[in-house]
Amino acid sequence: MPRTGARGGPQTRARILEVATGLFVERGYDAVTVAEIARAAGVSSVTVFNHFPRKEDLFLDRQDDAVELVRAAVRDRGPGVDVLASLQHATERLAEARHPLSGLDERSLPFFRTVAASPALIARAREIAAEIEEALADELDRDPAFDGDAALLAAFLVAGYATVLVATARRRLAGAAPEELLDDHRARVTRLFSALRGGVAG
Repeated sequence: MPRTGARGGPQTRARILEVATGLFVERGYDAVTVAEIARAAGVSSVTVFNHFPRKEDLFLDRQDDAVELVRAAVRDRGPGVDVLASLQHATERLAEARHPLSGLDERSLPFFRTVAASPALIARAREIAAEIEEALADELDRDPAFDGDAALLAAFLVAGYATVLVATARRRLAGAAPEELLDDHRARVTRLFSALRGGVAG
């Protein structure tokens, strides 16, 4: 989300994001400066940073979506639906919709190539995973119906889903089309949640 007082509103933010994404994909993340993005978008560098506090946020911009996804899966699940069932359903919906967070979006290939070529983006992706894990653990701790180890479940789930996503990304980079990967992706998600429900090692 943009900072309070960020100039230009959603349209400016969207334009900056579009320009930045195009430049990063074309030239590589590390070869593009924030000043270049600002010039190409017709704004100042200050405006860019008002909307995106870190350069990495100009490319890895789905953190808020992911955090809200896991929080909503815990917070908004129906009566009698346990946490794991709700989280599994949420991840399955991502795959069915070919959502960018599933890695099955047709447009994911240039994204994966750009991230794989940038140590800074890889490092930031790991930080984001840790932030999602923290958000999920916090939501589980707030849930009166959950009596398990919130931190442990969040750690296993986020790490497990990241493993599924990386496997999908590697196969995309190797040339597989999203439709070729859907069944395997779904099967890996099912195995992940079966392991979580069975106590991981069980």
